[in-house]
Amino acid sequence: MKIGYRTIKTALGTPFAIWIAQMLQLENFASAGILTILCIQITRKRSFLSAWHRFSACLLAMIFSFIFFELIGYNPIAIGLMLFAFIPATVWLKITPGIVTSSVIILHLYGSGAIGWGIVWNEVLLIIVGIGTALLLNLYMPSLENKLNHYRNQVEENFSIVLKEIAKYLREGDNDWTGKELTETADLLEKATSLSYRDVENHLLRSHNHFYHYFHMRTKQFELLERMLPLVSRISTSDVHGFKIADFFDDLADAVHPGNTALIYLRTLKALKEEFRQDPLPETREEFEVRASLFHLLNEIEDYLIIKRSFKKSDV
Repeated sequence: MKIGYRTIKTALGTPFAIWIAQMLQLENFASAGILTILCIQITRKRSFLSAWHRFSACLLAMIFSFIFFELIGYNPIAIGLMLFAFIPATVWLKITPGIVTSSVIILHLYGSGAIGWGIVWNEVLLIIVGIGTALLLNLYMPSLENKLNHYRNQVEENFSIVLKEIAKYLREGDNDWTGKELTETADLLEKATSLSYRDVENHLLRSHNHFYHYFHMRTKQFELLERMLPLVSRISTSDVHGFKIADFFDDLADAVHPGNTALIYLRTLKALKEEFRQDPLPETREEFEVRASLFHLLNEIEDYLIIKRSFKKSDV
């Protein structure tokens, strides 16, 4: 079994928070460990949001507890009535993730039998120790760059295979390609997009994330590749234009990488489309359908290249 960083942080942070709370001689010191467990998150952004929600909810819980317990008494009815008011308040303030954490504080105050400055200070310190420990641990997040680069290489390799298979079909017709790269690529893009979003949330001050935009671009391109395949399968025979387009796809397959080559291929594509327009019209219905499908294919690959060009423009 593989142990993740979140598990390691939880295993280290929980006893550390309890130890600090014991050193400070706080009542209910074990609750500091509970707060640490609840605040350990998989990204820095989520960690800070979690800490804010829980800290705010705990402070609000103290105010509500004082009002309801002192007015109604320290009994179960007071807890029920207080929750009727407290939970809607957290929803209104958009700090609902802190409800579970604040319930620990509420029960501490309920068990005290009387809310004074001493018990309030004790709870505040518990919150600071528990949440603070989690925040310190979450300052370190393992780099995701190597894994994202691995996903990128796999996606580009599969894109190249798909483009070459399209070129092969345009030249030879039916072939024995299984299409497994399509399902692999769909799975890779889903995992890579999710991981790149985690990378975004780990950089609080960075306004641009290359990998997130890159995999978003590849996802849109992949949708176009999937649209091209049924179009290619309808081409029963090919002509000189079909072979030229096949050569174009072969060249494009060799150039699938993060670099900026889209503009070069868009110029080549423009020349191919101009040849289409200058050639005599097809004489038979079958030739017309083939020519129309090939021209449609050029439009699709043009959209594919425009997506890449737009990505490079924004990747500055």
